[in-house]
Amino acid sequence: MAKGLAGQVLARFEAAGFSIAGAKMIQLTPEKLWEHYAHVADKPFYPEIEEFMSSRPVIVAALKGEGIVAKVRDLLGPTDSTKAPKGTIRGDFGTNMMVNVVHASDSDENAQIELDRFFDPAEILG
Repeated sequence: MAKGLAGQVLARFEAAGFSIAGAKMIQLTPEKLWEHYAHVADKPFYPEIEEFMSSRPVIVAALKGEGIVAKVRDLLGPTDSTKAPKGTIRGDFGTNMMVNVVHASDSDENAQIELDRFFDPAEILG
């Protein structure tokens, strides 16, 4: 959000053939971040994640498309933006491991958990 790239990122998802089934801007709370990052919440770097992720509003999006999880992860590139190739979202817009522009689910199961975490059923329309 700080770099003003939301439209460009969403446009890349659409250009890749995905449809946006839901999207909204939210402010992540410490409680929601703790739930979302529970798998690393006990790590020494977690406070930095919480500080960064709650520093400004974020846009959460529900995308649809064939093989969506793997294809989105390919489009994003590696989590560490310094290792992401140019042409990927993180490679073009990210800064480092923390400031990597976009989070994406790593499995169909986690995608459903995250959709349920960030959206009410009526907010996903596609």
